[in-house]
Amino acid sequence: MSDGSERREARRFNMNLPLRVLLREAKGRELKAHTRDLSYQGLYFLAEADFEVGNDIDFVITLPQQVTQSGDVNIRCQGTIVRVETTESGRMGIAAKIARYEFIPAAATAA
Repeated sequence: MSDGSERREARRFNMNLPLRVLLREAKGRELKAHTRDLSYQGLYFLAEADFEVGNDIDFVITLPQQVTQSGDVNIRCQGTIVRVETTESGRMGIAAKIARYEFIPAAATAA
């Protein structure tokens, strides 16, 4: 019987993938981070910056060739921060719900 602590509706995959967080309030500024796990509905990532629950974020996840079996694939996402916590390493752990996403050519996000 479940204790109610597991609220995920989609299977999570433990994957350490590069992530670029595009900060809306600081136009043009981006933060490099890495995912810890993700699903089609959300992700958990580690970063060295403060985030607030409820804030909207834009981010780009790069699926490397080892995952796609072809070239790198970039996924541009829009989401909302749903949880923020300090990890043992001192970095921030951020959980975000994905509202929408689109696949984009790797060359379009290389700049």
